Amino acid sequence: MYGWHGKLLRINLTSREISAEEIAPQVSKDFIGGRGVAIRYLYDEVDPAVDPLSPENNLIFATGPLTATTAPTGNRYMVVTKSPLTGALAHSNAGGSFPTWMKRTGFDLFIFEGRAEEPVYLWVNEDEAEIRSAAHLWGQDVPATTDALLAETDRNAKVACIGPAGENLVLMAAIMNDKDRAAGRSGVGAVMGSKNLKGVVVNGRKNPEFADDEAMRELSKTIAKEVGVDMLAGSSLREYGTAYVPQVTNEFGILPTHNWQAGTFEGVDTIDGPTLTEKYLIKPKPCYRCPIACGRLSEVPEGKYAGKGEGPEYETISAFGSGCGVDDLAAVTKANYWCNELGMDTISTGMTIAAAMEMYEKGYIPEADIGKPLRFGDADTMIEMVQKMAYRDGFGDELAEGSYRLAEKYGHPEVAVTTRKQEFPGYDPRGAQGMGLLYATSNKGASHMEGDVVYEELFGVPVKEDLMTTEGKGELVARFQDAFALIDSSGLCVFLALRYVFSKERMILPTRLAQLMQFTTGVEATPEEVLKSAERVYNLERMFLLKAGSTEDTLPKRMLEEPLPDGPAKGHVNRLHEMLPDFYKVRGWDENGVPTREKLAELGLE
Repeated sequence: MYGWHGKLLRINLTSREISAEEIAPQVSKDFIGGRGVAIRYLYDEVDPAVDPLSPENNLIFATGPLTATTAPTGNRYMVVTKSPLTGALAHSNAGGSFPTWMKRTGFDLFIFEGRAEEPVYLWVNEDEAEIRSAAHLWGQDVPATTDALLAETDRNAKVACIGPAGENLVLMAAIMNDKDRAAGRSGVGAVMGSKNLKGVVVNGRKNPEFADDEAMRELSKTIAKEVGVDMLAGSSLREYGTAYVPQVTNEFGILPTHNWQAGTFEGVDTIDGPTLTEKYLIKPKPCYRCPIACGRLSEVPEGKYAGKGEGPEYETISAFGSGCGVDDLAAVTKANYWCNELGMDTISTGMTIAAAMEMYEKGYIPEADIGKPLRFGDADTMIEMVQKMAYRDGFGDELAEGSYRLAEKYGHPEVAVTTRKQEFPGYDPRGAQGMGLLYATSNKGASHMEGDVVYEELFGVPVKEDLMTTEGKGELVARFQDAFALIDSSGLCVFLALRYVFSKERMILPTRLAQLMQFTTGVEATPEEVLKSAERVYNLERMFLLKAGSTEDTLPKRMLEEPLPDGPAKGHVNRLHEMLPDFYKVRGWDENGVPTREKLAELGLE
């Protein structure tokens, strides 16, 4: 095969058996790779009703056909499993260097089954795979674990691991690779911890072969030039990373503030990209072979928040900054460092603390339960809570369950701003109608990484959409969801692919993907056929979701009934009920959001 290795590594942690298996070529063709092939295996092998933290749940690492190729940003992998946070589907994405090194082992997927009796790690050096004890590493943070694993295996290898949060089954625990890159959302790190799997170390030189090497390299150069021009003309991703976004969302009144009680933040100028660049940026940090370099290598040089690491990016700033009412960028950056070192998703962590702050200030949570006051703007206590969450220490044990369960326990579920129990990312859907529809219908709970329509609604990429209209948003959201399924399955990064996101009149993304796939794998497909594969992925995920019992597409009461009190979107709520029927129709689903027999037959999913 070209592009794909056509092989997976199955690791049974209970029996300690490791076996290599062939992946049927038709599965790769139908589901592309990455997220797509992974959901095919998860759907076929895991009961959607299973306890996510039981040995019966599988944990899948999956690369795409464009991972480890010359395609710009072709360096992503997916972690797919059943989520302990949502009780439904998890598919979490990361870059760095680990994905390319994983692909170079000669395998497209790793499937972890069962549960080890004691802490272990997996060492894969091409055809040699070994389960080793990690008992001496249990309790170590991500940097210490990474350094130790490299010392025990090969300094040229790459590591994905969990920190204390994953070990302690914190429901927003992340899997960290290359120390600072996170497969962050939905608690995939807790699933890894439940299996007593501390880390995965990979090394190899088995680069995938291209069907047409010369054409692939030339097209990669063309795409890099096109994206380079766009980067210079547009988004400032290299200069500021995503940290430039707070000013934009604040201007439109959709920056989450004080746990979504407002849409603008007075201290936005102190936590934005220019401030980060001026005060703490060392240099942009790209993933392997990435021409964009949106990552931030940063350092707070002195003071009580001193530290060095990667970040923060926009979602972290909106959660720990405006979300928690903290206008000190050094404190936000320190919270980011702690999340990376302890292995936690910054969005769910920050927004859970923000929800606790609101409940404390309204008298819903007694101070005795927390052990001290927990108010908006209290940076020191915010950072302390991050640490307590990772170790389930004191009130951190409650926070580690996420904002939905926390608010429900204290009798005020309306304070938790979640869909499918997962905390919202940093765009208030009362002022961006399409984002509300996206959050409500996302297969993995509220997530901008399942179809970030704010690119059109807010940034005008590729065309500007009206933020407040509900007309046409069903088609827009379905289109972006399929685009992201395509991107995640291929092994590319959304920041490149979104430069090509297609509109009804513009088919650049599927056209480019079809070309890249042809030159890489040798499989010829029209842009329409490529999109059909992405739609197939999204619908199979939907079937897993429904069988897991997550059947309601909705938004929290605050988004539907409490108008924004300030900013340009003042007085607005999200009008989900106006968009949902049209979305279901566009999708070919019935009025309850269930894919029809006709749609499943069309996609070969009967």
